[in-house]
Amino acid sequence: MIAPSILSADFAHLAREAGAVAGADWLHVDVMDAHFVPNLTIGLPVVESLLKATEIPLDCHLMIEDPGRWAPPYAEAGAHNVTFHAEATDDPIAVARDIRAAGAKAGLSVKPGTPIEPYLEILREFDTLLVMSVEPGFGGQSFIPEVLAKARVVRNLVDSGELRLLVEIDGGINADTIEAAAEAGVDCFVAGSAVYSTADPGATVEKLRRQAASAWVH
Repeated sequence: MIAPSILSADFAHLAREAGAVAGADWLHVDVMDAHFVPNLTIGLPVVESLLKATEIPLDCHLMIEDPGRWAPPYAEAGAHNVTFHAEATDDPIAVARDIRAAGAKAGLSVKPGTPIEPYLEILREFDTLLVMSVEPGFGGQSFIPEVLAKARVVRNLVDSGELRLLVEIDGGINADTIEAAAEAGVDCFVAGSAVYSTADPGATVEKLRRQAASAWVH
């Protein structure tokens, strides 16, 4: 699965930019509040408008404080998957259940320096694990390969039947890094500048999908 990130798109023409990747599996939307991360992007009103402009399922990645308050409305608006950060709440299970009750899939994200082991027991409450392969907050950063160990741990649990979970990765994913991530067992690849910096974003999505499929051996 390829999820182009509109963080790298032209914010003045988001409907057009979504149309340019019409064959994508998800459209990744980075919501930042300038508190949890040192950047400010878009919020719920823009997501609501984007939902009307595209049929691609929206994958909302909330890099925000207090997700218990702010996450469920994204699900209520019609987002397909709503992911929040483990580091942003003391009760991730409650947030996940509220997201699911509001009609979306629930995702948990961990920063590169956050170990996955403390969260393995609660992952059965989630539909998605988003492994950050850069520090959250800004696009265009370099891939941190050490985080793939987290993906492998969770992939092994999924393959053994202990978890039913989609493994997603976000940060520095491009033609040079996607195969390593696929080999580690990642299911869904978020790609921003690697897609939107090209002349034909839709063709780039297909190329990345083929690369990932060729390397995915699980």
